[in-house]
Amino acid sequence: MSSASFVAPASLVKTRKAKAPDPTVTDPALVRRAVKAAALGNAMEWFDFGVYSYIAVTLGKVFFPSGNPTAQLLSTFGAFAAAFLVRPLGGMVFGPLGDRVGRQKVLALTMIMMAAGTFAIGLIPSYATIGVGAPILLLVARLVQGFSTGGEYAGASTFIAEYAPDKRRGFLGSWLEFGTLAGYIGGAGLVTIMTALLSADDLTSWGWRIPFLIAGPMGIIGLYLRLRLEETPAFAAEAEKAENNRPKTPLREMVTGQWRALLLCVGLVLVFNVTDYMLLSYMPSYLTGQLHYDETHGLLVVLGVMAVMMIVQPFAGALTDRVGRRPVIATGCAGFLLLSVPALLLIREGSLLAVALGMGALGMLLVCFTASMPSALPALFPTKVRYGSLSIGFNVSVSLFGGTTPLVVTALIGATGNMMMPAYYMMAAAVIGGFAVWRMTESAGRPLPGSAPSVAGRHAE
Repeated sequence: MSSASFVAPASLVKTRKAKAPDPTVTDPALVRRAVKAAALGNAMEWFDFGVYSYIAVTLGKVFFPSGNPTAQLLSTFGAFAAAFLVRPLGGMVFGPLGDRVGRQKVLALTMIMMAAGTFAIGLIPSYATIGVGAPILLLVARLVQGFSTGGEYAGASTFIAEYAPDKRRGFLGSWLEFGTLAGYIGGAGLVTIMTALLSADDLTSWGWRIPFLIAGPMGIIGLYLRLRLEETPAFAAEAEKAENNRPKTPLREMVTGQWRALLLCVGLVLVFNVTDYMLLSYMPSYLTGQLHYDETHGLLVVLGVMAVMMIVQPFAGALTDRVGRRPVIATGCAGFLLLSVPALLLIREGSLLAVALGMGALGMLLVCFTASMPSALPALFPTKVRYGSLSIGFNVSVSLFGGTTPLVVTALIGATGNMMMPAYYMMAAAVIGGFAVWRMTESAGRPLPGSAPSVAGRHAE
């Protein structure tokens, strides 16, 4: 028998198990710095969106003169929604770029563009000064904002998720949406103060510019913090593979190779953002424009709800680490399905207590999503395509369903005369979100796909 045909007995063959990757030990100070920088960028983004939403009536008068208040509001929300149409383009540019050159570099770039777009809005002359050029310039600035934010949320959530220890990812990720709420409160609070202190003429002539001009200094601070950060351990490991001739992942593979995860992402983001924009962006205008509620009191109610949400947010994030992301998200979907109509009926009752109770109920349900999504969404994708695939899925869903919510609901009410349309819209979103959470895999306490396990350093809090 030739030696070439010899086969060793099975008892002599030693099977080698693949060695598990060594866990990444995170530096608590570095993790805190990463969370702060990511959350501040998100806060600046939503400071602008909050200001735009809460001052929408005034912006309509400045940029879209018309004898019809509803037409003005629709035009203003149309410019608001236009920014979301280019978000997928921004996601397709910044997402793959973040997987190729690094999360930190791209997040610094998006910060610059966001600040520049917001600051520019504060400098645009009114329609009375330059005519049709005013709304055109407003649209251009909004498109710059939309393009830059196409890479912002996915990058920030990816950045935190890849730095966070596996057992604390929900808690640390929840601070990203804490930044969102802080930005909204900052923007809405400033508008409320200006509405109370300035006359209607002063607010229309120059006061509306102040919140947008503040974006310049905020952007510089955020850029400084982001430039001081290091790349995430997960990306550093992928970059090392790339140096060993690992082929680059084409954009097509980020879509076709991840289509199941992308569909789940779209469904989860749909329920998250429809309810988010409904409560935080549309409801102030609904209270004022549709229910003729006092503008200042309506803003104060929404501010109070957001303040309570901020307090609850970190605790809810920690809860997702203990019980899982899926149960918390499922609770939110079930709550919006069952309670949207009763909550809106309370809001329509009109008294301060009823409005506060209805808005408060919706706010607590929304926390189920804001506390879970920053850690659940990055866990849908492997490291090598995480930024790119998440950017595409997130922004497609936000553009089609989230950012258009104020415009669509305003148009539905105008077409049907049915004031309950906001509740029905949230219920439909809850059904889609419920199906998505049913199909998703639990990620709490587990390593991110394609990444080594991550554990907290010795001095972690």
